[in-house]
Amino acid sequence: METRVKVSVRALVEYAYRGGSIESGFRAATTLQDGTRAHQQLQKDYTERDRKEVHLEGRLTYEELVFDLEGRCDGLLIGEDGSVTIDEIKSTAAELADIGEASHPVHWGQAMCYAYLYAANEGVPALSIRLTYVQLPSYALKRFTRRMELPELERAMRELMQIYAPFARLQHRHIEERDRSCKALSFPYDAYRQGQRKLAGAVYKSVIDGKRLFARAPTGTGKTISTIFPSVKAIGEGALDRFYYLTARTITRTAAEEALALLEAKGLRLRSATLTAKEKICFQAEVRCQKEYCEYADGYYDRINEALLDALTHETRLTRSVIETYARKHRVCPFEFSLDAAYAADAVVCDYNYIFDPRVSFKRMPEETKRRTALLVDEAHNLVDRGREMFSAELTKSPFLQLRRLWKTESVGDAAKAVNDFFVGFRKAAGAERSVVSNRYPEELIPLMARFGEEAERALLGSRASDGEPHALLLETYFAVLSFLRIAERYDDAYVTYAELSKTDVKLKLLCLDPSSALRGMGKGYRSQAFFSATLSPISYYREMLGGEAEDYHVAVPSPFSKEQLEVQLLPVSTRYRDRASTKAPIADALRRLLEKQPGNVLVFFPSYDYMNDVLAAYLEAGTPGAHVIVQRNGMSEEEREAFLAAFQSGGARRVLAFAVMGGVFSEGIDLTLDRLSGVAVVGVGLPQVGLEREVMKAYFDRTGRNGFDFAYLYPGMTKVLQAGGRLIRTEEDRGTLLLVDDRFLQPQYQRLLPEEWKPCAVVGHFSREGRNSQHAYL
Repeated sequence: METRVKVSVRALVEYAYRGGSIESGFRAATTLQDGTRAHQQLQKDYTERDRKEVHLEGRLTYEELVFDLEGRCDGLLIGEDGSVTIDEIKSTAAELADIGEASHPVHWGQAMCYAYLYAANEGVPALSIRLTYVQLPSYALKRFTRRMELPELERAMRELMQIYAPFARLQHRHIEERDRSCKALSFPYDAYRQGQRKLAGAVYKSVIDGKRLFARAPTGTGKTISTIFPSVKAIGEGALDRFYYLTARTITRTAAEEALALLEAKGLRLRSATLTAKEKICFQAEVRCQKEYCEYADGYYDRINEALLDALTHETRLTRSVIETYARKHRVCPFEFSLDAAYAADAVVCDYNYIFDPRVSFKRMPEETKRRTALLVDEAHNLVDRGREMFSAELTKSPFLQLRRLWKTESVGDAAKAVNDFFVGFRKAAGAERSVVSNRYPEELIPLMARFGEEAERALLGSRASDGEPHALLLETYFAVLSFLRIAERYDDAYVTYAELSKTDVKLKLLCLDPSSALRGMGKGYRSQAFFSATLSPISYYREMLGGEAEDYHVAVPSPFSKEQLEVQLLPVSTRYRDRASTKAPIADALRRLLEKQPGNVLVFFPSYDYMNDVLAAYLEAGTPGAHVIVQRNGMSEEEREAFLAAFQSGGARRVLAFAVMGGVFSEGIDLTLDRLSGVAVVGVGLPQVGLEREVMKAYFDRTGRNGFDFAYLYPGMTKVLQAGGRLIRTEEDRGTLLLVDDRFLQPQYQRLLPEEWKPCAVVGHFSREGRNSQHAYL
């Protein structure tokens, strides 16, 4: 029985012809926009007979496999005598002298595929294929041409299919088994929690209709399984090929892996891959992707196909540990291996940046693949600030001064001096100012940085490419400049230029105030996008900031838990900076009373480390702690974080009073069920610290017709409050008390942002040990 295989020209030749090592040392790079411009510039020189961006397709048979092959060639050139040439254009920042005719077999493979498809469809017995390399930014050209007859092309295609066949057969068997299991799969629990069916239905509908969805689903809804399960069912119905589960933290990545494992235990046969940051998964003591230094980079592309076939044959869940096992077995880089595995996976669990960050997002994902891919964005409230980071860039003066000295006899030293001189002049012009904000684009700096980038590329590709400190600093600065230039291309009314100045240095930042347009652009082309969080409130704010539009879907899911499980009390004392010295003692007393009231452990959240430590000192000065006190420290290692959470034991053998910060690693994505956690206090309304960047942001939103205080301070702050309070009730068996400490919680703009499950909120003049009977009022 024949087996149909649909594959793009690029995917086929990259699988079959890749070989060698992960490139040694520096690899010159061009942006996608630069490459597109280069293609368009060369295509302008085509004659009227020529055609550009020609779609080609055809069907080929190899044994039982029937390949449906398609692709788009850059140029189809028709000579005056009717001769045909397939033109394949490649842009590069490398020196053309370093590119030989046999340097890139993949490029010849692409051109041969296009030539075969055209010749077979049009009955052309022979034609030419041409590789055109355009060097950027000089636009210098280098071309190689081969004349090939149809039988020769047929032999080349047969060789390609023979190499690809084992992978094609494996994929075909997997997809058949996957689709059957997706169709047969039932919800993995006996019943839906309240709100789960509503959320799952909304996600499924967004996939089927190809829409964005914004969903507020309270803590305990089971958001992970409620978004993954309908996506799996959509694959079974043929609406999707894959989905990406995007997270901001490792702990929420684990929840997605556990959900996929649960579905597999219920009969699902879905292939998933988890991506881990290169710095975490690298086997070497130092991350240096050079074949001279790393055995896993040396010959990587010679071994990767065998490694993939082995892993994909024997595994369905390619978690970090599985990736590491097969990477060691086949001696391949675990990070690059995980990326290659992700392209063959049905579900990918990874950080936001693999989709939304223009500097690191997937570069090999064609548009037709995007159209069959859904995005599930967990804890989506984090994406607003992460988006600002992704689309901002900064440079400092000091590296250019160092490079001027280290490379003073070479052209790159002159280029570094020019950039350093700009910063010197900038600092002089600022006078006594220590910070400068401008809506003006730093136009005069751009050509200086462009020249530095060109000279740095030449130096990095040259004889000193492996020299210690000079090379390391030059490489780091080059990539910072490249990032700055790429972000500069996006500069518009949603940006400001922000500078911090000292006597010895200058930091210049292109600050993205509103990432909505950029996030919308990076998400363009995907089948659907679901943004969900317990704190996606107000939905209108997050829809606007995450690139949504009025016609997008939105849903608010009720809490699955009864109000009797949670007691909410409000202590209306001021936590404003000016009042903290006078109110830290009553706050410390309230924490002591909360601990006395609860049978289990208590977790207290503060808006900053300094404030947390002040109240902690007041608490300890007042007498016996009454529990084992643990404190979050800035920059904790993974082992320290695990020890912090492990201190929350069930059974009351040693009670814990824990101090932590809002918006930190312990304020979301952790489950401390039953009496492991029975009390939470949130001290303050979480407003970001007033500073120049926030004030600029506030002014921007006021200027664009929105409430600047709400967008820059109120909504981000209250999101942290809701996340912290959401640590308490996680299951139907949990019981506990939530104490909100701040008189601003009484104000209407804060009250309207509190979730319904926190109401009624009991206002107390002092914290009550006895419970509701001594409370003064309810809101």
